Amino acid sequence: MWTCIAVVLLWGRSGGGTEKASTSAPCEYTSADFNDKLHSGKTMFIYFEQQVSSIIALFLAELEQSADALQHYGVLVGKVNCNKEPVHEYCAEEKALNTAFLFRGGKEFLGFNLDTVFDVNSIVSEVLFAILREEIKYVHTETDLLAMEKAGRGKKDIALGYVSSLGTQEHRSMMETAYVYGSKYQFILITGGPVLNHLSVDETSRSSQVWFLHCRAHGGSMTSEHCPSSRMSKPLSTLSLHSFLQLMEAPLVSEVYDDPSSVQPPQFPYQDTPQVFLFSRPATKQEDLDTATALAWRLRGLALLVLVHRQSSAVKTLDEYNAAYRLPEKGSEVKYLHSNSTDELLELFTNQEEEEEEEEEEEEEEEDLDSKLHMLDDEIAESVFENRLNLPDADSLAQLTSDNFHATVAESSLTVALFHLPWEAVSKTFLSSFIDVAERLEDSEVQMCVVDCTEWTDLCAAESGGSPPIPFRPVTAFPTVLLLRPAESAQRYGGMLGAEALHRFIVLSQPASPARLSTQEEVTSFLQEVPLPGLAGYKPDRALGLFKTQADAAVRPFTEAAKSLRGEALTGLLTDGLAEKWAAEHNVDLPAVLVFPSWGARTRLFALTASTSAEELLSRISTALLHPLPELTVENLPSFLSLGKGLLLLFVGEEEDEIGRRQNQALLEEMLGVVELGGQRMERYLVCWIHLGRTPAGMSVLGSYLGSMPPLPALVLTHLPSGSEIYQYSPNTPIMASSVLQWVQRVEDGAESAAGTLGGDSWPPTAEFFDFLKIMDMQEPGSSRQQTPEAKVEEGVAVEEAGEESSSSFPAHDKHPHTEL
Repeated sequence: MWTCIAVVLLWGRSGGGTEKASTSAPCEYTSADFNDKLHSGKTMFIYFEQQVSSIIALFLAELEQSADALQHYGVLVGKVNCNKEPVHEYCAEEKALNTAFLFRGGKEFLGFNLDTVFDVNSIVSEVLFAILREEIKYVHTETDLLAMEKAGRGKKDIALGYVSSLGTQEHRSMMETAYVYGSKYQFILITGGPVLNHLSVDETSRSSQVWFLHCRAHGGSMTSEHCPSSRMSKPLSTLSLHSFLQLMEAPLVSEVYDDPSSVQPPQFPYQDTPQVFLFSRPATKQEDLDTATALAWRLRGLALLVLVHRQSSAVKTLDEYNAAYRLPEKGSEVKYLHSNSTDELLELFTNQEEEEEEEEEEEEEEEDLDSKLHMLDDEIAESVFENRLNLPDADSLAQLTSDNFHATVAESSLTVALFHLPWEAVSKTFLSSFIDVAERLEDSEVQMCVVDCTEWTDLCAAESGGSPPIPFRPVTAFPTVLLLRPAESAQRYGGMLGAEALHRFIVLSQPASPARLSTQEEVTSFLQEVPLPGLAGYKPDRALGLFKTQADAAVRPFTEAAKSLRGEALTGLLTDGLAEKWAAEHNVDLPAVLVFPSWGARTRLFALTASTSAEELLSRISTALLHPLPELTVENLPSFLSLGKGLLLLFVGEEEDEIGRRQNQALLEEMLGVVELGGQRMERYLVCWIHLGRTPAGMSVLGSYLGSMPPLPALVLTHLPSGSEIYQYSPNTPIMASSVLQWVQRVEDGAESAAGTLGGDSWPPTAEFFDFLKIMDMQEPGSSRQQTPEAKVEEGVAVEEAGEESSSSFPAHDKHPHTEL
């Protein structure tokens, strides 16, 4: 479990996908401070630190990550160093070594063994569970559940959640949702027991599930002892559970007098829900309504049911059809059919849903960015969930609407628009970062706007209604940032949801891409390392295309690749005599592309032959920009893992003095020697390093690999395509290039024993839809660097070899498992 947790932690360090989001590190309280806050009645989650082992160090890293999340629920997170400021009641007790304490109302409320609060999800879920213990009920048997249903009849509906273990992401999702909806619904949690038989759940199942029990509207008219129930079909997350609860409030049956093809698709918040149409005639109106109602209950949570009255002249559907359906994301297309029973229709619809799910899995790598980010946001929302009373103020931003859209975009060379939902957790969090960026760009030509998609649904749905048309596809993932320019298609921002990343992307997007260079002065200016506005100290990547003429066939693919790199790198285009001069100086044949990576000196460049394929050229440029010994960070981790290579990963500690800095530099030089001496043999590995001072969450990664914190520096070989084994370079052997290469060879020969394994729930996603590493790298074509085979590029001014392949109605697993409470 720790390995999986570690990956999430790397993202949690940036606010769950928000770069440099505000993080509230746990305070180190003095004895006096602790007593003052205790007597003030504040809710506190405190650990009394006496001695620090490797396990305690990992816990403290997790505790730090949880501080930001818990502060939104009014919980202070911190520690007391017993060696500096002893608190007699706790620092003298041996049990406090492995216990964290929750305080409420001026006294100790509950103690948590560190085995039960081992990561951010478990800390947040367990603390919220304790705070909401009076609101959230637990049932073990069917009798217990029936008693809760009887108590809720005519009063409250029930949200019933099954999680296989406490302290998991699913448990946290239930707790966060209960915090918001606890006054509206009765929440019940189960982790096992005989009640699972009643719910038809295999007790060995590790799949979390949620049911909605309709008790409020069925107080006196129930024919069964139990309330009618609807099961949530999507995997459990905070946002999916919120959407499910919204869907439970939708009308059971809608009645229309229009043809299904004219009926508007479901609007927010039901836009992702299929529609099922049944037809009714005046002579059998009540019978048809009863049939529709019965089917609607069976489809509850899966589809919205619409009853179409045929007596209307607007209904043009042929009599041979008695049903129809419309699937989401299929436009206005309605499919008609004739069925002899509701069972047949239900089976057809269920099968159709399964086919759609299989299609989505098969085409996952080809889906558009909207869908991918939507799935990612479902999970991010759990770690960035904001207090519903903490709403950012967007008054400083221009409001973009369907009425002023075209006029506003025409006013500026670049308009950056945030499409968001005011109630949604990620939107609320990112809005703060967006406002921050707007303030930084206040004196620039960039126009920052927001679109409230709960109000301007037609604009978010990209409904044109006139000329010119809306220059983007419907927005279905929130938040979404689009860069809009007059008379151009929108450019979608696909980076991390943080102020620094967005600001840098916008600044790099302002210059033309590619910039047309016609003089030596313009080329020199393009290559000069002059700080970009607001990006002091940042050195961008650059790529320069050299072509004989503007009509050269290779210009177009280079231009397309340049547009894909817009916001990530600066690109220039040089033609005619000046291009021939540059080609001669660097001993290349036209057409060619010179790549200047940000990590190298200005004289350090790569020369590539141009390509007739924009995708191939984009891949070659991306490969040339890759550092020979990259430092793994929160932002670049997904792109490096997406290469599919094994990681030869060096962990170094934070330098305390100049001697430590020189020692770390010597280690990096040895690792560069591994790359250079290994040559082609090392191309199957990504040689990289993590600085634990700049990326403290790397401690959890290392601890999860080896089971404990080894002495630093530590070198491991992991994430191998051929298996899940983890190998550790002997801590007693000096890290030298020749020795490391010999060790790698022994690993390949099977002469080294593995120090651990990644396991099935380590680097891979916790669920199939939660592959955020792939999502961040696999964006829609033309919007970002793509994952393709590497180009063979030599450092300096080496050039790739020429020619290189480039009727009527129907008749009547956890490391620390939790079990039950």
